Amino acid sequence: MIIGKKVSLRAVEPGDLEKLRDWRNIEGFRKNFREHRELSILNQQIWFEKVSVSQNDYMFSIINSETKELIGACGLLYINWIIRSADYSFYIGKDGQYIDNEGYADEATQLLLKYGFDQLGLNKIWMELYEFDQVKIDFFTGKHKFKKDGILRQNCFKDGKYHDSFLISLLQSEFYCG
Repeated sequence: MIIGKKVSLRAVEPGDLEKLRDWRNIEGFRKNFREHRELSILNQQIWFEKVSVSQNDYMFSIINSETKELIGACGLLYINWIIRSADYSFYIGKDGQYIDNEGYADEATQLLLKYGFDQLGLNKIWMELYEFDQVKIDFFTGKHKFKKDGILRQNCFKDGKYHDSFLISLLQSEFYCG
C-alpha cells in the first residue's frame, strides 16, 4: 500500500470491481477512455484477472485515507522495461467527479508518479488524451507539468466525427526538478 495524507493506493481487490465498472460506465467518463463500450461485470472480471498477473501493469484503487472508502482508480500500464516507460491511467469515480477539487486527484497523482519513478525506476510516464478531455489536459499539463509530445490526428471517433488525441508525458528528471 502507498500511503498519503488524504489518499492511499492499494492493489485492486475483487470487491472493487462492481464500483469500478459502474464508474467506467458513466458516459461522461467513458467517452474519454480508449475502451469506449459499456462494460459488464464479466468484462471487469476478465480485465482484473489479466492485470492481476501482469508484470507490465500496476493498477491501484484510490482509497480515502480517513473513511477507507474507494474513490477511484489509477495505474501504470503497458510498462516497457527496456525504455522504462508506462502509460498513466487515472480517474476519481466517487460522486462522478473524474478529477476532484478536494485534492484527492492531486495527491494520488503525486503518489503514483513517485512510485513509478522511485520504486519502478521509470524514466517516462505518458498518457494519451483526446482533445475534448480538457479537464485532464489542464490537470496534467498545468498542475503536474506533463509536456505535449505530439498529436495523433483523427485518432478518435466520437459523436459522429473524428478527433485528435494528444500524447503527453513527464520525465523522471522533470518530476524532480520542479
